[in-house]
Amino acid sequence: MNGRTHAIESIAKDRREIPPAPAPEMPQQYGENVFSEEVIRRCLPAKTAEKLLATMRGERPLDSSIASEVAKAMKDWALSRGATHYTHWFQPLTGGTAEKHDAFLETPAAGKALMELSGKNLIMGEPDASSLPSGGLRCTFEARGYTAWDPTSPAFIKRHNSGSTLCIPTIFCSYTGEVLDKKTPLLRSIQILTTAVKRLMASFGLKDERVFITLGAEQEYFLIDRNFYLQRPDLVQTGRTLFGSAPAKHQQLEDHYFGSIHPRILAFMAEVENELWRLGIPAKTRHNEAAPAQFELASIFEEQNLSVDHNMLTMEILRQTAERHGLVCLLHEKPFSGVNGSGKHNNWSVSYGSRNLLDPGDNPHENAIFLTVLTAILRAVDLYSDLLRSTTAGAGNELRLGAGEAPPEIISVFLGEQLTDIIHQLEHGGATRSRHGETLRIGVDSLPKFSRDATDRNRTSPFAFTGNKFEFRAVGASQSCAGCNTVLNTIVADSFDALSDKIERFPKESFNEDLTALLGELIRKHKRIIFNGNNYSDEWIAEAQKRKLPNRVPVRESLAAMGKPKTVALFKKYKVFNGEELDSRLEVFLAEYRRKIRIEGRVALEMARTIILPAAVAYYQRLIDTVLQAEKAKLPARSLRQTAEAVGQKIDTLNQACDALEEAIPGQPEGIRQAMAPLRTVVDSLEQLIDDASWPLPKYREMLFLY
Repeated sequence: MNGRTHAIESIAKDRREIPPAPAPEMPQQYGENVFSEEVIRRCLPAKTAEKLLATMRGERPLDSSIASEVAKAMKDWALSRGATHYTHWFQPLTGGTAEKHDAFLETPAAGKALMELSGKNLIMGEPDASSLPSGGLRCTFEARGYTAWDPTSPAFIKRHNSGSTLCIPTIFCSYTGEVLDKKTPLLRSIQILTTAVKRLMASFGLKDERVFITLGAEQEYFLIDRNFYLQRPDLVQTGRTLFGSAPAKHQQLEDHYFGSIHPRILAFMAEVENELWRLGIPAKTRHNEAAPAQFELASIFEEQNLSVDHNMLTMEILRQTAERHGLVCLLHEKPFSGVNGSGKHNNWSVSYGSRNLLDPGDNPHENAIFLTVLTAILRAVDLYSDLLRSTTAGAGNELRLGAGEAPPEIISVFLGEQLTDIIHQLEHGGATRSRHGETLRIGVDSLPKFSRDATDRNRTSPFAFTGNKFEFRAVGASQSCAGCNTVLNTIVADSFDALSDKIERFPKESFNEDLTALLGELIRKHKRIIFNGNNYSDEWIAEAQKRKLPNRVPVRESLAAMGKPKTVALFKKYKVFNGEELDSRLEVFLAEYRRKIRIEGRVALEMARTIILPAAVAYYQRLIDTVLQAEKAKLPARSLRQTAEAVGQKIDTLNQACDALEEAIPGQPEGIRQAMAPLRTVVDSLEQLIDDASWPLPKYREMLFLY
């Protein structure tokens, strides 16, 4: 029995009854592991609590004089929940999160111990920065780096089998002040967009209100049984299958999407939700996705910075909970070839007080503020589509984007019939009407009548308007939302300011006429970015070329958008990045891309030579022995000989492909991927020929369907 068949047998034996998940007491348990506003008011003096809450709401800078009181209250609360350590939880340029745990333990005198957290340790930490990516900003011998408390994202408790840890969200910077994380630029972009929104609203005569930049992230993922995972070195090392023949049935019947959730998966989902709810993460939706073994989790909209933090936590909880259920959660964008990959839909919106600036209202053509905001966003995406695209570039997403399952690499904006009609009217002199939805009549008397939306949705569009928000669908499942939202906030702020520069000079008596003329001018200039059709079609690729939109740009070229003069000028203008910080990110992301693909190449080569080739040779030898025995007995052996010849030829091809890949590995990523393709082709064809009982790797038909 080989490892693969043993894994199948283990799963078959483990079909025990799945115990029901404990029903959560939602109102009591929701947010119980968060140092929330309720906890702050309960644990801190009223004046201190109000100062901290004002900072958390973005209304005033942090008053450092309250740090000691806050630290003590936070420590006492954490101890009461079983915590023994605290950590500054931050998001370095690795794409994940980082933490260094420190015990609350202090020993002021021999034989005594105290549990302490000082105000200084709350506000600032000093992790070793030398081994985290810096893109040349820091040398290996320059180890000092700083973490600084982000009070706008509340502290929380992470529970584990060995106890609990107080996590304090922080930013991360170098000793010389350069940004080394993904949170700091996001916070800067939120700040500049907030200022730009207030300025634009003031130009319309609105009173000052609080700005809310919100995000709702949808997270797609795969689950497979851990027994299979451990038998696949490619999954363990790279997160995706480098070999694997497509099964006869995968997602062609479209029966998995929104289907009944398997009891084992449902038990996993229930535990994930319990963990998320305790952390105050508003997980709302769960369902089967399009590919077999693929699923989705979506959260309710939250303030953007908090939502990004929560999504990073969600990915961690998905992975950890899967392990407790004997499963493995795959967050790679393309873990299985031939079936849908996994993305992360980034639902972005902006509110001013109680007004959602992306809500068209009942008559969008009469909503001047909405049309102004919409036009500004069109301008932003058109001018900086290459930069927005760069935030989704990577080794995993490169395999997902542009196929019939995810948005293409060409950035365009979907508006739908209603808004496109209004935009067309503005372009030609002014909007005077809006299309409205109709009442749908299904033809069954017992069913209620309901209204159809004025605009359909477009699942093929990378940047789609979906009623009261924009959905950026090109982000990869494993990627942080921080990058794309930093760019989105900044380019929209730039457009808001550009419009404010002109609107502020409009005379009151001709305000409406001047605004209409301005919007019409901008629409004529930037309408090329609007596309409501099928983004998967060959016709759109040709049309996008005519429109001179960035088209099928390789990863390295896409990432290079970060270094273009207009990008550098934009980020310097708003102080989101300086030139050195942009250069460092480009270097980090390019190095990550090269390293990941080089790892894939080396893993594929090792698997082909040490796992696939021995299995093929052993089967080839058995075939030869069988042919010789048949000929010796003077029995028919023609088909056996043909099979042996086919296997022998493929072994030769396999060795040649291995040699070509070995030669390509020191070179550029594109060459490595090109060399991996023929190797995969021959390995997958051998999977179709070799005796099933002798094939050493778990097959797609097993990994995608047995759990």
